[in-house]
Amino acid sequence: MEAALSSWGDFNVAIAGAGAALGGLLIVALSVNIKQIAESQGLAARAGAAISALILGVILACAALIPDQPLWVFGIEVLAGTLAGGVIAALAARAILRDDTPGRPRNWDTQHIVSFVFPLVIYAAGAVLLLLSMPAGLLVVALATIVALIGAVIFSWVALVEILR
Repeated sequence: MEAALSSWGDFNVAIAGAGAALGGLLIVALSVNIKQIAESQGLAARAGAAISALILGVILACAALIPDQPLWVFGIEVLAGTLAGGVIAALAARAILRDDTPGRPRNWDTQHIVSFVFPLVIYAAGAVLLLLSMPAGLLVVALATIVALIGAVIFSWVALVEILR
């Protein structure tokens, strides 16, 4: 089963690099409009959740590169990362729902929360499959990572442009 994990090596190297680059972009995007983000409890929470999901993808891509580990061990790593991300997501969701910034539209709260919880749900499904030593779990974790990357790119756009509208 270790061969199944090692066959994803090129993908994981690419994801680790892309995720690190996007992490830098996200930090720059946040710093450009830090005043507006800091003034909104909900935006700050979304930023934290976006960074968390992105970093989880990078960490798991790096963990997947550890040689000769069985799928179930990688499954434990994915599950642990997902649980940590879940704590951050729960705190972010609470902050978004409590955000009382004047003039802030409330109708998008659910969509914003789903945007950073959805990758975690996919990671959890992948973790279960990996704990059962099922190679399909690697594909599910890859999908979660791609969804997390897309979410980080979208939030980077929000932090750079949409926040000023």
